[in-house]
Amino acid sequence: MEDVTDQAFRLLCKEFGASMVYSEFVSADALIRSVNRSLEKIRVDDSERPVAIQIYGRDVPSMVEAAQIVESEAHPDILDINFGCPVKKVAGKGAGAGMLRTPELMLDITREVVRAVKIPVTVKTRLGWDCQNKIIVELAEQLQDCGIEALTIHGRTRSQMYQGEADWTLIGEVKQNPRMHIPIIGNGDICTAEQAADAFDRYGVDAVMIGRATFGQPWLFKDVRTYLDTGMHDDTMTLDWKMEVLKRQVRTSVAYSLREDNALKERKRTELGGIMHVRRHLANCPLFKGIPDFRQTRIKILRAETQEELFDLLDEAKERILSLKS
Repeated sequence: MEDVTDQAFRLLCKEFGASMVYSEFVSADALIRSVNRSLEKIRVDDSERPVAIQIYGRDVPSMVEAAQIVESEAHPDILDINFGCPVKKVAGKGAGAGMLRTPELMLDITREVVRAVKIPVTVKTRLGWDCQNKIIVELAEQLQDCGIEALTIHGRTRSQMYQGEADWTLIGEVKQNPRMHIPIIGNGDICTAEQAADAFDRYGVDAVMIGRATFGQPWLFKDVRTYLDTGMHDDTMTLDWKMEVLKRQVRTSVAYSLREDNALKERKRTELGGIMHVRRHLANCPLFKGIPDFRQTRIKILRAETQEELFDLLDEAKERILSLKS
């Protein structure tokens, strides 16, 4: 979720019902070098707690040092280790899901990070490196033995990337393992309130993690929570309400980009910085699916450089949605 779960977006998700939010993942090496962008990623606002800061790396010393930096500088509620990112620039260098090829190193990193900090440590990973090496059931016990306090499992292998459907059967098997006592969080293809409810009912997980489905709809958590509590969808979320949320997300992103930060004074803040961060959300908003010939409008959204441009495009999209319903 790099360039997605910045602080402005996390605060919206929290407001709409997310029980816990996670930072963008942060490179251990970049933290150790005090790279400005990485220091910005670990900035925490008390109103978003409980919040987890997620780090990734490929060796014990750097991960331990980065974990200690996060603990001392950000004071998050949880430190999460990412052993699940499948992208080539991360996994191809042995970090993220690349650790699934070297499980002993993964366990060494986990064990030493747990020892190095006082805050709870959790892990996110996948079923295995590929379909011939789905090691998660045994690996989950080993990670638990390292001292982690929760485990998130994405229901795909690294080789699958984000293709095909997530397989939750092994997530359920980990959860039902009588030797497992830490919370198990399921992840993968939770895009609707019904899917979230089914994951709880069918696989018995302690929580579900929602990632890509939040693009352009931070209100998803509100609908999921209402559905889990009542068995019904939240009918207060009208089209007008959702469009105003999107505009608010733009304003919030710009405000955070312009905000003065004494620790990062040398970094120039501009409106465009906030716009660039939020455009990806808007372009992928599910509200716009089904609008005929929307591709050119989506391209304009991705190229917009001011709030006014984005708001005009959102108003245009809203009118097109209404015209389809009339």
